[in-house]
Amino acid sequence: MNYVNAFLVGGAICVVGQLLIDKTALTPARILTGFVVAGVILTALGLYGPLADFAGAGASVPISGFGYLMAQGAEDAVNRDGALGILTAPLGAAAAGIAAAIVFSVIAALITKASSK
Repeated sequence: MNYVNAFLVGGAICVVGQLLIDKTALTPARILTGFVVAGVILTALGLYGPLADFAGAGASVPISGFGYLMAQGAEDAVNRDGALGILTAPLGAAAAGIAAAIVFSVIAALITKASSK
């Protein structure tokens, strides 16, 4: 059942993104940013945590999960370090994912040949 929940929630998030691409004049960068901000806002409202618990990777893998992760990191740091945690923790919580994206991007750039369209 976990796979079904992840598929349904992750698919619903992707459907919303595809509808935004097809039906609005928003650029992909604005949609991406909107999903990250939506993840942060839903976390602040206490809604994304239960969704992530229910759907697992279906909610944590999409880009809205990045916003959720950053908000969780900030919340934990504020509880631990006070207001200074707002500035230091969000990227710290997501550091492993960011580092992996950079490393794999460099590897892909090294093993592929660039070509102009």
